[in-house]
Amino acid sequence: MPPFTPEAYPEPEIQQIDALFERAGLTRNLRGMSAAGVTTRMRLERSTQQELVSPAQLPRIAPNGVQWLAVPAWEKMNWLWHGFSTRRGGLTRAYCADDAPGELNLGFTTEDDRDTVAQNRRLFTQAVSGDPSTPLVDVHQIHSNLVLLASSADASREKSRSADGLMTNEPGLLLGIRTADCIPILVADRKRRAVAAFHAGWRGTVQRIVESGIGRMRLQFGSRPEDLIAAIGPGIGPCCYAVGEEVLSSFESQFAYARELFREVYDSDPVRTKYPMLFMTQRAPGHSSIGPSLHLNLVEANRRQLLAAGLKPRAIHLVGGCTSCHRELFFSHRGSEGHAGRMMSAIGIRPDAAQR
Repeated sequence: MPPFTPEAYPEPEIQQIDALFERAGLTRNLRGMSAAGVTTRMRLERSTQQELVSPAQLPRIAPNGVQWLAVPAWEKMNWLWHGFSTRRGGLTRAYCADDAPGELNLGFTTEDDRDTVAQNRRLFTQAVSGDPSTPLVDVHQIHSNLVLLASSADASREKSRSADGLMTNEPGLLLGIRTADCIPILVADRKRRAVAAFHAGWRGTVQRIVESGIGRMRLQFGSRPEDLIAAIGPGIGPCCYAVGEEVLSSFESQFAYARELFREVYDSDPVRTKYPMLFMTQRAPGHSSIGPSLHLNLVEANRRQLLAAGLKPRAIHLVGGCTSCHRELFFSHRGSEGHAGRMMSAIGIRPDAAQR
């Protein structure tokens, strides 16, 4: 195929080609020098890592020592249980120094003792609901858009069902989502007294886990978007979430606003900037500390899905901060290079909700 040259095409056709390139996130090389140089990726907005850092919220401390986060605006709804765990206040020794206090790992990881995790879960359940015996339902998370209807019978299952979202209108149980960088989203229907919890990594976000989940709530409970409130919990922020070009391509295939979710982040270290060859690595794109790198804002991506599902901006609350930046407070899979426990985000309906 001969090289692309603008003079070979009439102006209307050139405009059509440029429009197609723009829709694909590309721009034509106006020099027209070679077929290999016809297109390049359009430049994204540029930032430094420091510009994208979000502060961490101060945790509250339960009587049993568990440190957890709540949504201040939700505390007046006395029919609702909810909470986001941190790594502080448990019994786990697998991820901390020998002289450090125990930690609140809530995932059955290979490094931790199963009985210890079960005790941690009772501590967290007690912090959120006031009763350590409150049934807790979670799922085997698979980075999908699958959302399941939960009941108290699920709490006694020997093996959790596979999904990335749970919903219920049954009082007296907690729905739990485990994370260590992925984004947890809690949703409550104020009028119909129904709740849901979603786990959103980048794959689940591309598959519209939040939009799908709210659609399921509308079908199952008759929920109306104007009655829904949502909280997005601690997860890896755009400051630390470097990804490869394939992630950008996946988002562009699904969302018209995809490019607004990404930034080109440049290293602010003057030595790295002046002598980049000294820091060359063989790591895959998005996994090297050398800028510029492509960073994804997963929190904003899921906030956009809540808006697309019909929630009002004021009904969406952001809780926590970047898990990788604040490893003293949160577990971070990426920040600890895979050696991390799991946090849990939980939501439920009080058993006496009808009287409240």
